[in-house]
Amino acid sequence: MRVWMFRTWKTASFCFLRNLCMRRRLRKGGDSINSFMAWVGGKKALRDEILARFPRNYKRYIEVFGGAGWVLFHKPPGNDFEVFNDFNGNLVNLYRCVREQPEALRRAILPRIKDGAVVFDGLMLDSSRYDCIKIIACGSSYHVGMVGKYNLEKLARIPVEVVLASEFRYCDPIIDSRTLVVVISQSGETLDTMAALREAKSLGARILSIVNVVGSSIARESDDVLYTWAGPEIAVATTKAYSTQMAVLDLLAIYLAGQRKTITAEDMRRLTSAIAALPAQVEQILSNREQIQYYASQYFNHDSVFFIGRNLDYALGMEGSLKLKEISYIHSEAYASGELKHGTISLIEPGTLVVALGSYTPLFDKAMSNVIEVKARGASVLALATESHRAEMESRVDGILTIPDTELMFLPLLGVVPLQLFAYYVALQRGCDIDKPRNLAKSVTVE
Repeated sequence: MRVWMFRTWKTASFCFLRNLCMRRRLRKGGDSINSFMAWVGGKKALRDEILARFPRNYKRYIEVFGGAGWVLFHKPPGNDFEVFNDFNGNLVNLYRCVREQPEALRRAILPRIKDGAVVFDGLMLDSSRYDCIKIIACGSSYHVGMVGKYNLEKLARIPVEVVLASEFRYCDPIIDSRTLVVVISQSGETLDTMAALREAKSLGARILSIVNVVGSSIARESDDVLYTWAGPEIAVATTKAYSTQMAVLDLLAIYLAGQRKTITAEDMRRLTSAIAALPAQVEQILSNREQIQYYASQYFNHDSVFFIGRNLDYALGMEGSLKLKEISYIHSEAYASGELKHGTISLIEPGTLVVALGSYTPLFDKAMSNVIEVKARGASVLALATESHRAEMESRVDGILTIPDTELMFLPLLGVVPLQLFAYYVALQRGCDIDKPRNLAKSVTVE
């Protein structure tokens, strides 16, 4: 079913359906009922555009407007109502990639877990030879590195620094043979990242790269390579490549922690079990996307959005903010919540949209305190929290997105999915070219 246009009001969501086809279905027992089936290129399209509406709490029904007024139909089995076309009726590759994340994560994770441990075939890495780790990346890959810093330091107890590849060569880096440099790139051809890799290698560092494209320049010049196996990603803004990069970096954190004996065998089994469950949990988030679509319809006309969070939520907010600004052209910034009082809160005024990230449960009370701060200044607050904290957060905010509970280190991997969908639906409402945002390219091959 192709959705031509979508708008949401308080009581129902309205849209135009294109190429809608109808047919009779029989209920068990022979009782004939009105039902419908929609598909692209059907033989009996009733007309080019048909007005339809979904009640806000719909589960099984859709109402289609015809000559006799609104007629109730049953949803077809196994076919969700979803917006996956832009305003020109074209398939949006970014949305397709978001939907492919569960399978991409399975490819990245499951072959590397054996008997409750992380196994990287062909990786000959002795972590005892290194005193520190430097993660070098650009854009969304840099945000993956920010998440990785928290997890690597907590699990493996080794100092980690995350550096923008475009700045690395110009900061006179302190690197030697006891430095492990982790280079992250989607395409494996990013010019700034390539230059940083060569600089680090010339100083004696060992290079471990995390890339998606097999045989890319960065992969060839690295000492070791971990592929994400995300598959082709057509849209400029990354989704599944980001998620698989984070999954591989999380696996690396567990792997190094096991080598350094900073976690027990029981911890290892618990973490590998949790990361193996992530693809199914992402599917659960995707199956509940109607609420995200509703909030996007409420907030798509804002000109400025602030993402706030602490610890892993701050790193997650950086990616959520980037995704929103690059495909919807809305000015968006991410801030560490503790920095609000150091200047940022002066920008909060009545009606300002603040996306408050409160999924990191050890600091949930701090997140609630920041929500109260911005609400007191008139902000509209859309929150992200785990299911276990939904009720407490929901009582304080204007809207809430939830993710399943999991191990703390994996929360950003789940939390990014609703933020990707929110950015997508907002961009769709604003009529943006989602797959090819202005002024951007998929692979940045110039400095």
